[in-house]
Amino acid sequence: MTDVAEAYDRRAAEYAQALGTMAAVHPFDRQLVETWADGIHGPVLDAGCGPGHWSAHLAERGLDVRGIDLTPEFVETARANHPGIRFDLGTIDAIDAPDACVGGILAWFSTIHHAPARIGVPLAEFARVLRPGGSLVLGFFDADAVEPFDHAVVGAWRWPAAELERCLEGKGFEILETHRRAARGARPVGAIVCRRPDAV
Repeated sequence: MTDVAEAYDRRAAEYAQALGTMAAVHPFDRQLVETWADGIHGPVLDAGCGPGHWSAHLAERGLDVRGIDLTPEFVETARANHPGIRFDLGTIDAIDAPDACVGGILAWFSTIHHAPARIGVPLAEFARVLRPGGSLVLGFFDADAVEPFDHAVVGAWRWPAAELERCLEGKGFEILETHRRAARGARPVGAIVCRRPDAV
């Protein structure tokens, strides 16, 4: 994912200015994530935190949040803008955290640059670091078929919700909710809320 990190690093300031605040978040997305967060018990990992606005928002709601991102400029921006929250340089393909250590993971459009052959890598890592009973919310670009598209920063992938659900179930997740949203002039998006089953 080095090419992805380099592409975002070149445009990190532009991205942060345009999308790096909660004011830029769609109200439906904000409500969805807040509702999910209210049910979390234990630490939260913001996996692919970008400039850190979601991490800060969740921290303001009383959650113990750590953000990780592959892009050095994003990590530096997050640390500068949101002191008191831990932000680390890291990849969702190999999360620097012990097994079963977090109660929730926010992966808000952080897997969109993973091709179908590689999507299982971060999903397996999410399953590994989640505690039994912990939950994940995964944001994605919605489509009728798995297909690449020209993202503003670097190439990305769209997914049918049902196909992503199958990928998550293949890594042991239980699907709780799936949301899809389309608006004129905007790419269709979706979010899947799922959980790691309780230990038997």
